[in-house]
This record gives sequence, structure tokens and C-alpha cells, in this order.
Amino acid sequence: MSDYSGLRKEYSKFELLESNVDTNPFRQFEKWFNDAVEANHPEPNAMTLATVRSDGMPSARTVLLKGVDDQGFVFYTNYTSAKGQALASTPMACLNFLWLGLERQVRISGHIEKVSREESAAYFHSRSRDSQIGVWVSRQSEVVPSREYLDQKMAEMKEHFSQSEIIPLPSYWGGYRLLPIEIEFWQGRQNRLHDRLLYSKSHSGQWFISRLSP
Repeated sequence: MSDYSGLRKEYSKFELLESNVDTNPFRQFEKWFNDAVEANHPEPNAMTLATVRSDGMPSARTVLLKGVDDQGFVFYTNYTSAKGQALASTPMACLNFLWLGLERQVRISGHIEKVSREESAAYFHSRSRDSQIGVWVSRQSEVVPSREYLDQKMAEMKEHFSQSEIIPLPSYWGGYRLLPIEIEFWQGRQNRLHDRLLYSKSHSGQWFISRLSP
């Protein structure tokens, strides 16, 4: 068995106190996200998306955040993919952002809804033409015979759409919005006594802040 118990890092860059956070978790997230961008963190919008399959098995993968508004956090995918099927059966999920350079994490849990077709189309057509065609090629999560099969399908789809100025949005592709009920901000601190502030949303829509033990 490989032993990784000796891998340790002391965290000491920042602190997270009730007196220096925004009372609105979306504004606090934007602040931390902008800090990650300014720190040149690679792929600052990369986040782990955790879902639950219909058989109860948990599943997680990395996806990219594409937008935040006062309702929630938006990402896009194939609705028939493994995560799409999981979200159809259990429309709840958790997102986790890890910005190691800043010794920070954000964990977001809540309900899932699809964004409007208009919103999905606007994002879809902001992508490169090849990326749009790639959505038509990929039946995400399905077994394929080889890489050559995908390359051939891509060539065929490029030819198929060669006379089309606009690539249509497939019915099976679009966005999701996670509507948070909990958002936890984690800041690494010395002696493993990390700062953890949890924003919890009440039934009335008000956010309350609690400090959690590390």
C-alpha cells in the first residue's frame, strides 16, 4: 500500500471572519472568484459537480461554471449524459470549488432546474463553430468503438452543416441552474483550525451565517 500520510501543508495566507464577509453569499462568492482570477488560478471556474444516480450511487465530475446570478450557478451539458440522467431522477446537487493557491474552497448545495431554451441557445451560439458541431457529434457518456469513430463523425457533421450559417441547438443539450440552500466558504488556517462559514437559506429566503468547527 502506498503511504501518503506524510504529505502535509500548513495554511497561513488569509483568515475568514464574520466581520469581513458580505452578508450576501453571492457577493461573497463573486469576491472570492475574482480573487482567484486575479491570482491567475488555472481554470478558476472549474468545479466538482456531485450528483446521485437513480440506484443511489454518488457520482462526481469536473464541469465549468458559466454564469452566476442572484438565483444560482449555471453550467451546460448534454441532458442525456450520466449527470443529466442523475439530475432527472434526483434534481439536487453539490458544487465544490477548490482554489489551492489561495487555500480556499467553496461548497454549494441546492436544487437543480433547467435554464430556459433561450438562455441555452444564447450560450450555445457563443461557442466556437466546431464546439457547436461537437455537441451534435457527442452522445455524452455513451460507449463508442474508438477515437477514429468520433473523428469520422466530426468530419461527417462538418460536411452536414457546411451550408448552414447557424448551427441549431440540439434538443438534448442545454443548461442547468443550481439554486443554493447552503453555501460554505472554507479558508485554510494554521494547525488545521480552518475557518468555515456556512450561509444557510431560510424558508423566507433570508441568509444566515454560522461558524462551523473545522
